[in-house]
Amino acid sequence: MFGKRKEAGFTNMSTSTTALSEKDKSVAQKLLNFGACPRCIFRFCRIGSQDLYRRPYKELLSKLHEFLENTTEENKLPCETANPPYKRIKLDSVKEGEEQTSNGSHQVPNAENDRTAGGDENLRPAVCSICLGILQELCEMDFVKAVCHKINSSEYQFTSFVFSVSFPPQLSVREHAAWLLVKEEMEKQDFLAEKEDLVQLKEAYKWIIHPLFLEQLGVPADGKSLFEVSVVFAHPETDEDCHFLASACPSCFKQEKNKQSVFTRMAVVKALDMISEEDFLKNFQCPLTSPKEPCTAVDIQCTNGAIFVAGRYNKYSRTLPQTPWIIDGERKMESSVEELISEHLTAAFKADSFNFSSSGREDVDVRTLGNGRPFAIELVNPRKVRLAAEEMKELQQIINNSSDKVQVRDLQLVTREAIGHMKEGEEAKTKTYSALIWTEKAIRNEDIELLDNMKELKLDQKTPLRVLHRRPLAVRVRVIYTMQSEYIDEHHFRLHLKTQAGTYIKEFVHGDFGRTKPNIGTLLGTTADILELDVESVDVDWPPTLDDK
Repeated sequence: MFGKRKEAGFTNMSTSTTALSEKDKSVAQKLLNFGACPRCIFRFCRIGSQDLYRRPYKELLSKLHEFLENTTEENKLPCETANPPYKRIKLDSVKEGEEQTSNGSHQVPNAENDRTAGGDENLRPAVCSICLGILQELCEMDFVKAVCHKINSSEYQFTSFVFSVSFPPQLSVREHAAWLLVKEEMEKQDFLAEKEDLVQLKEAYKWIIHPLFLEQLGVPADGKSLFEVSVVFAHPETDEDCHFLASACPSCFKQEKNKQSVFTRMAVVKALDMISEEDFLKNFQCPLTSPKEPCTAVDIQCTNGAIFVAGRYNKYSRTLPQTPWIIDGERKMESSVEELISEHLTAAFKADSFNFSSSGREDVDVRTLGNGRPFAIELVNPRKVRLAAEEMKELQQIINNSSDKVQVRDLQLVTREAIGHMKEGEEAKTKTYSALIWTEKAIRNEDIELLDNMKELKLDQKTPLRVLHRRPLAVRVRVIYTMQSEYIDEHHFRLHLKTQAGTYIKEFVHGDFGRTKPNIGTLLGTTADILELDVESVDVDWPPTLDDK
């Protein structure tokens, strides 16, 4: 087995000498007869020099012609034509009516005559029968400019990018056909190679196109970048190339949900691994028909990876849910904490959507006071990915000025990993509450003082009836660390509690029909209920406190 060859395809581009050796000559000529472009020939000859692939297409064609110019008349270059149809890149951004056509001859001019007559200017490449134009005009600067126009018009903020491409699945079929041809020719020379040794189409394409994007955008390609530019190519003219595989390998092609066609790239590759060479050659037309048109870019998408904004919020209303309250499609409350905060963040960062999360949640009739409750918002596909510290303060003020029901503080950008600190605190940390309690039996101050002396009170809390529709039935052990009572009158007192996170305070007061034991009613020997509840602190040391001055 031989790996990719790292030497340049042409050792000196100013001469006709090439690094393609004599043993490559017959393979190169076979591929040319097959309708291959120069770059595909280099891939199948395992040339691994990135610089070679980046050279202008006409230059590569001319030098390859020089390399093979001593071959017979019948072996001239089918990829080189005098005046074939000029195929422009077809993108939405290109104006209609710009495509030019002509009925030029497909005869190959003599290379020497071409040079002396200045004929290079008239050379236009026929569409490669293997890559269907991907390594021809679709990796040239005109195409890159069209993609960059799409990127720049989308107003994304980025410092690097990932470029991903999706090629039509029939390219795999055509590559397989070309590989069998090359393999046969190599075997005649007692030369061994594996299909895996070839330079992959996607690899060669990115070698060529990444520097062009750098030139146009001024930022490098980076596999770890959060900003992705994806291009989907199609070639309807050759879609049927894959169809014979469905009969030869039916187990590979099963209709999947949300898939428009069974002929996905993965299914085609799997079938090509299964089918024998004999069956392939019997069912697939070789040599390949020469395509009339190159691939077209049918979709260009830009997406930014999600960013995360964290902070702490206070809720001052007893008629505001944390998240939208919608039952059977009907909204029960006008707004929510989530919406009052997120609508401003989504607008500021120009995001498509958002996902809200917090360290626990309060009921609609519960206020959140003190330093507030930690929250984080995932902003999906934002056009802007960063704001200066002053801009974040201004954004925080905009949120606070928009409503008297919710206020935020410590607003800041955080990483996805940092959100884990908030989630860790949901069960492991402590919370303090203030509850206004009513008792059926008349009480005196000394009746409730016994609560002040209770420390580390353990509760058995069966899943409350009010949340049983969304929480599994279980008995959870929770701890009331301290309590401090404040007598009001013979039927009312306020109780300050420090508890384990996850404790159901309302159920601790009224008992939930005996589902929480002990409870205030059993401890005081009377029926008790809760009238008001406030969260006074959520003891999660996240996100970091900011200087708001």
